[in-house]
Amino acid sequence: MVDAFVMIEVEAGAVERSLDAIRALEAVTEAHVVAGGYDIIAETSGESVYDVLDASSTDIQEIDGVVDTTTYIAMD
Repeated sequence: MVDAFVMIEVEAGAVERSLDAIRALEAVTEAHVVAGGYDIIAETSGESVYDVLDASSTDIQEIDGVVDTTTYIAMD
C-alpha cells in the first residue's frame, strides 16, 4: 500500500462543499480543514504510487472549487 498526503487550496467560500466531495472519494482515507497555506489536507491510499497520484491529479483536481494541489508521498 502507498499513502500520500494531498495539500489542497480551494476557492473562497468553497471549503465545506469541497471537503464533502473530497471525503467521498474512494482513495481518500481522511480529510481535514486546516489553517495555513492550504485549506484542506487529505490522506490518500492506493495499491501503487500511480493510484495515489491519480487521486490527486485527477479525482481531487476535478472537484468544483479546487484551485491547486500539492502531493507528498509517504516514505514510511
